[in-house]
Amino acid sequence: MDLKLYDTLTREKRTFKPIDPARVRMYVCGPTVYDFAHIGNARPVIVFDVLFRLLRHLYGADHVTYVRNITDVDDKINARAAEEYPNLPLNEAIRLVTEKTETQFHEDVDALGCLRPTVEPRATEHIAEMTALIERLIAQGHAYVAEDHVLFQVATMPDYGKLSKRSLDEMEAGARVEVAPYKKDAKDFVLWKPSKPGEPAWPSPAGIAAPGRPGWHIECSAMSDRWLWTEAKPHLSEAGLAHPHQFDIHGGGIDLVFPHHENEIAQSRCAFHAPVMANFWMHNGFLQVEGEKMSKSLGNFFTIRELLDAWPGDVLRLQMLMTHYRQPLDWTRGRIGEAEQIIRHWLNSSAMAGMTNLVAQPTPDVVEALCDDLNTPQVITILHDRAKTSAKSQQASQELANNVAFLGVFRDYQLEVLPFMSEQLSRLKGGRDIDFPPDLWMEEMVRRKNMRPESMMKVHQKRDQYRKYMKPGQPAERISGLDIERLNALIERRLLARAEKNFAESDRIRDDLAAAGIVLNDTRDGTRWEVAR
Repeated sequence: MDLKLYDTLTREKRTFKPIDPARVRMYVCGPTVYDFAHIGNARPVIVFDVLFRLLRHLYGADHVTYVRNITDVDDKINARAAEEYPNLPLNEAIRLVTEKTETQFHEDVDALGCLRPTVEPRATEHIAEMTALIERLIAQGHAYVAEDHVLFQVATMPDYGKLSKRSLDEMEAGARVEVAPYKKDAKDFVLWKPSKPGEPAWPSPAGIAAPGRPGWHIECSAMSDRWLWTEAKPHLSEAGLAHPHQFDIHGGGIDLVFPHHENEIAQSRCAFHAPVMANFWMHNGFLQVEGEKMSKSLGNFFTIRELLDAWPGDVLRLQMLMTHYRQPLDWTRGRIGEAEQIIRHWLNSSAMAGMTNLVAQPTPDVVEALCDDLNTPQVITILHDRAKTSAKSQQASQELANNVAFLGVFRDYQLEVLPFMSEQLSRLKGGRDIDFPPDLWMEEMVRRKNMRPESMMKVHQKRDQYRKYMKPGQPAERISGLDIERLNALIERRLLARAEKNFAESDRIRDDLAAAGIVLNDTRDGTRWEVAR
């Protein structure tokens, strides 16, 4: 079946044909390593991890090269280093900050079930490639030197703005550009700039005496060309597919379309006279929290690490996949609860399969949905249907588990929860008591897998703190005679009963809670509770 992907450049969904099926090449903009990554940063990592998995399935794991860069030279890094290590030389402090932050990033995205890219180049290790690219642009009249800066001259590229669909006049009026007297035009952007005393610095291109450092945009042009063209060139030439510095897919968040990706295209195309930089440009939509833009001033800014202390990574990953990657995603408590219930249901439905034969292997219907521009909501619908038949079919149960594992959603549970549940199922079949209440399996999973070196009490505190922002209803201290965790467990058990169409059990739980003075309200964003008046 054909893989169809939406291309931001052409504004259409097109059939994907790799330049070379034996070496499919994808580049995605990665993190700037100065602080914990936030939940918005997680979305492109998860989206393009799904695409990476799909490409590996279609073309073979050894035939896909996925490059995601690490930006380790930036003003924010310099500021954080000076703040955290004021008594150290700045360069030494920068190294400590970037190494620590890169480790934190890897730990967090690993917990979200993401595979490591094929290559993760660091910007500071590719300065030579950047200066060579800048020299090339200067020699061809696309860049100029001014006051120890090197700037790209936008006017030399007639179709600049094609990706973002902005005219030069529109960019003049509203672009986020630095106004500087040494620019020939306000739209011209920095390729290289002088370093301040104590900042990271390298020998400058174009005979500039003052040492300097690269601009942001040139980093990705240089690293993508280094790892997706230079490395692949011998193979492409042998196959008769030597295209001029092009690759298959470039990805990132929608916020990068302008100016970052627009400037990448300008640099790379002008330097190498290429008709395109990437054959497909893919961008995921924005992320909001409870309908509002995420910001520290609103108190709704959450890092991946904070959320992982409150929920398993698989729950966070699935919530991302419940919305199509090109659509805006509203991160809500109700959606977290829904993702939690879906995973619980899938785990229960997969219990028949056990773990002895679990492989990350999609069935054809799941592949077909993913080949339709990564239609993960349709995949989830397919898996719901398969879960309905899993109780009567060992094959359906196995296929469900394999499909979910292919999505990267069973990572947390493969070695922890499913064996635990299978063990409990065996005990029940043998007429023995189970070790732990089934409705609290997630809390038991957190305890057993020791996701973070914190006590369960702290995990619950963080979870409740997050839920307070996410509109949980009345505060727990107003409840008399009912523990907050027990209340949440009962609500989750009722949601599972409703999903399984066990309405008698669902009504019983609602009635029991009503008798305890708790009123449940089912809304589009999930079930909320309040104390009866």
